Amino acid sequence: MKGTFGRTVRLGIHSLLLHKLRSVLTTLGVLFGVSSVIAMLAIGEGASKKAQDQIRQLGSQNVILRSVKPPEDPVSGGANTRISSYGLLDSDYTRVSTTFPGVKRAIPVRQLQQEVRYGTRVLNPRVLGTVPQYVDVTGRPLYEGRFISDEDQRRVSNVCVLGYEVARFLLPFESPLGKKIKIGADYFTCVGVLLPRVPVGGDQPQPGADVTGEVFLPLETGRKWFGDVQVKIRSGSREMEEVQLHEIIAEVDDPANVPLVASASREMLSRQHKQKDYEVVVPLELLQKAEETKRIFNIVLGSIAGISLLVGGIGIMNVMLATVTERTREIGIRRALGAKKGHIVTQFLVECVILSVGGGVLGVMLGLLIPLYVEHAFEMPTIVTPAAPILAFLISAGIGVVFGLYPAWRAANMDPVEALRHE
Repeated sequence: MKGTFGRTVRLGIHSLLLHKLRSVLTTLGVLFGVSSVIAMLAIGEGASKKAQDQIRQLGSQNVILRSVKPPEDPVSGGANTRISSYGLLDSDYTRVSTTFPGVKRAIPVRQLQQEVRYGTRVLNPRVLGTVPQYVDVTGRPLYEGRFISDEDQRRVSNVCVLGYEVARFLLPFESPLGKKIKIGADYFTCVGVLLPRVPVGGDQPQPGADVTGEVFLPLETGRKWFGDVQVKIRSGSREMEEVQLHEIIAEVDDPANVPLVASASREMLSRQHKQKDYEVVVPLELLQKAEETKRIFNIVLGSIAGISLLVGGIGIMNVMLATVTERTREIGIRRALGAKKGHIVTQFLVECVILSVGGGVLGVMLGLLIPLYVEHAFEMPTIVTPAAPILAFLISAGIGVVFGLYPAWRAANMDPVEALRHE
């Protein structure tokens, strides 16, 4: 039995080699189908993983309340100078930190519209006034030095912590620790550098900013030097904004309580604020949406790649039907010499499987190389899961059997007499 099957395989390979170009072109359909399945799933998995990691860095147990500037009143829009008051209040922070069940601690954040300068280098990053616990709640890692301390807050010290991008822009060839950084009209001693943060929601660079990044000050220091009113100059007009807090980060004690705290935050803000000048960002909700999007994305990508595999299978069937017609006389001779229907079916199925499996093996190799190229050339993360190449290969082998059954059945059911008469 083994010898018979071996001869059948050798005969199938010999038959395919008689038409090398046709066999190669047929195999390409499966090859590109398999490689596209693996590559698309790897790129989709990598993009999804990156998005989920960014959301996790925000803290899946955090609820973030943010100030949002409401639409401008068209009646007062033409004024050269105006003061607009909006956003989160100190009383909102007090309610969240003291009365919300499940909140371990809350972190206040103020954004200051100030120019940052060192020597001749100037930029306009996000200058944030906050408290020492900020890095613990947000999980921001330090690059060097330290973050703001309780002593800095108590003494209202002129110290600052630079974001990594800002530090590299202001002092590209030396450490900023101990250097005097000019913020607004005052000088602050740099005590640390934080690694880059994850941008979400309204975290957009300010107009005219050369570098996106952040500079951190003690909350009380920021209030002492810059007050509550920030001045913006746009198109010849001066706009003054009064925002007590730009952000409140609430750390929840248990992930199960995150939806409850988020709901309570929205309810509290809707009651205390007459206008919609806030937003509530829940990283856990974003993570759940990202995971759902990932599943849908993988289904769509897999379906698209599966269609190319289907086209490859149809190509195999088409070629094998043409082969059956060409080899009608050969089939008649084999039947006349005693070959059974099963032998004919096996022969043509083996040829189909060789085409599909050969294309599948080459497709897996190409499919593993494409994500590496994409990651290197476009700096996009890609993740090849073990299931992707295995699934793609098994589908390619199955295609050879499924799409080879009809041509094999048609060849086996030929009338030997009519086949011998075929020219």
